[in-house]
Amino acid sequence: AYERRFPTCPLIPMFVASDTVNEYKSEDEAIHVIERRCKLDIDAPRLLKKIAGVDYVYFVQKNSLNRRERTLHIEAYNETFSNRVIINEHCCYTVHPDNEDWTCFEQSASLDIKSFFGFESTVEKIAMKQYTSNIKKGKEIIEYYLKQMEEEGITFVPRWTPPVACKLESSTSHSRRPVSPAINIPDSATKEGLNNKEILNTSSSPSEPTAGTPDDKLDADYIKRYLGDLTPMQESCLIRLRQWLQETHKGKIPKDEHILRFLRARDFNIDKAREILCQSLTWRKQHQVDYILDTWNPPQVLQDYYAGGWHHHDKDGRPLYVLRLGQMDTKGLVRALGEEALLRYVLSINEEGLRRCEENTKVFGRPISSWTCLVDLEGLNMRHLWRPGVKALLRIIEVVEANYPETLGRLLILRAPRVFPVLWTLVSPFIDDNTRKKFLIYAGNDYQGPGGLLDYIDKEIIPDFLGGECMCEVPEGGLVPKSLYRTAEELENEDIKLWTETIYQSASVFKGAPHEVLIQIVDASSVITWDFDVCKGDIVFNIFHSKRAPQPPKKDSLGAHSITSPGGNNVQLIDKVWQLGRDYSMVESPLICKEGESVQGSHVTRWPGFYILQWKFHSMPACATTNLPRVDDVLASLQVSSHKCKVMYYTEVIGSEDFRGSMTSLESSHSGFSQLSAATTSSSQSHSSSMISR
Repeated sequence: AYERRFPTCPLIPMFVASDTVNEYKSEDEAIHVIERRCKLDIDAPRLLKKIAGVDYVYFVQKNSLNRRERTLHIEAYNETFSNRVIINEHCCYTVHPDNEDWTCFEQSASLDIKSFFGFESTVEKIAMKQYTSNIKKGKEIIEYYLKQMEEEGITFVPRWTPPVACKLESSTSHSRRPVSPAINIPDSATKEGLNNKEILNTSSSPSEPTAGTPDDKLDADYIKRYLGDLTPMQESCLIRLRQWLQETHKGKIPKDEHILRFLRARDFNIDKAREILCQSLTWRKQHQVDYILDTWNPPQVLQDYYAGGWHHHDKDGRPLYVLRLGQMDTKGLVRALGEEALLRYVLSINEEGLRRCEENTKVFGRPISSWTCLVDLEGLNMRHLWRPGVKALLRIIEVVEANYPETLGRLLILRAPRVFPVLWTLVSPFIDDNTRKKFLIYAGNDYQGPGGLLDYIDKEIIPDFLGGECMCEVPEGGLVPKSLYRTAEELENEDIKLWTETIYQSASVFKGAPHEVLIQIVDASSVITWDFDVCKGDIVFNIFHSKRAPQPPKKDSLGAHSITSPGGNNVQLIDKVWQLGRDYSMVESPLICKEGESVQGSHVTRWPGFYILQWKFHSMPACATTNLPRVDDVLASLQVSSHKCKVMYYTEVIGSEDFRGSMTSLESSHSGFSQLSAATTSSSQSHSSSMISR
């Protein structure tokens, strides 16, 4: 019935045509593999098609029919725009393990949009719309062709049997079919698990054990009470993986619930699940994660300013974690604690989540293996897109995804502001597809309407800051005082590995000796981004462009070019003989930055060449009516000993191919958030449309 939709299908209007590219049939006719190139007329705006320069898109589809194992695997990927958009789809028809008269159907797909002429969001919406409509019509189409076959008198297709000449050879070679060499499991156990379909086909053999033998079964009450619904095949996979761990793994064997999470994360592919589980067990041992709740106490800064905490449970009995991300000073936490301390705190939250799941399983009398996370984004803005902070977030996501799979039951994202799609674009590629399906996002006050928060959380426990009546003891967050910030030197003395050691650099700025950083740009329309703190004194920040490279600093000339001090280095690149307007030009208006300020910004380069970021000592202006300095100026100058300033800075260049169409992710906005916003200063708009803000 499935094959009847080729070479084209009137029930799928966008499926215009298809051509066979490759075809293979085995001698015994058990295997039939056919590869087609399909032509699709995507329902997209005419303008988008014109910009993309195509009227049709092409996909390659490979269908693998295995009559021996009674499976049909369908793989598809896009050929058009494959360097910009990656689409992978996999479908599978199999025989149900419990009833061979039933057919199982599974389908999964992934979409990764790297860039698409600035229309990434539009393409994502179109792809999701097309995919959703195809899923809805899939059953309707297969039933249409089944009915068509019945009208033609075809109501039964005989099961494949090997040719007579091959039967003897097949029966003797069947027991020698290869199994995965990576798992040292007896061959009989292998046949009981993932190869359940083979057992159904050869169940008449008395010598071959089946999944129903008493030694291979978990207690039904135990499964229902602690593990949930498992098919015989899934149960067999769990038993085999646990048995393998007991035979080979030296150390603590995880509980069945934890093993099951890894199996589910890899769709019960035992090889893949075993690999990530072993990596995770090694990681837990190396970092003593099993003891983190008993041996590690979070620093006071986290307890005061990390706006997250546990809050009762949802309607399904899952523990509920509330995170007020919009009220959290992510930059301040990273600067005060470093990435490692934040990561350790997130790990302790996950360990606490596992413990609460076990408790709720006992309380509610049914298996609860995951928790619900409620994230309030009220107050989220461009400050939260501070790039080192986002990089720290991505690393935390990576560690959690690898070691706590299938622990997030549902993620409720509330009051998502306009800047949220930018953050989502940055982090979503690092989140597992199965996890992404559990995200529910509400903009504004949509969470208060139908399909909102009340569908998942009892009214009595909705937090007060969301309009509920329940007092929530989650810290309110707020700006971390700069007095709690630690320098790279301080963190190094504590022997803690932090982002600030590798990302931030410190520099000293003297009167008459600015600090300068050279950035070479090959492609126009690249983006230079920066983030710096003025730790001491007042400075003037400039950006210059030159077509020729400045001479490298002379390390033997302390007074003129390069100064190294305990508080940071000082490098000067602009030669004294260079003239502004002739040898180099200013591409941004100067920005005066006061002591204690944080500045983030970006500059879209107009030309290739050499760009120089400069931090210069800011001299106090004299009084306009007299040549004598004012009292305030004298007092201010005395505060800067030896006319020295200090900055800690981080810069990065984003290539034009990554930047195109993503300006909103680069322009800085208020560095504070909600009622905590600090004053913002923007430079005059240059040709490069850059913006600087404090």
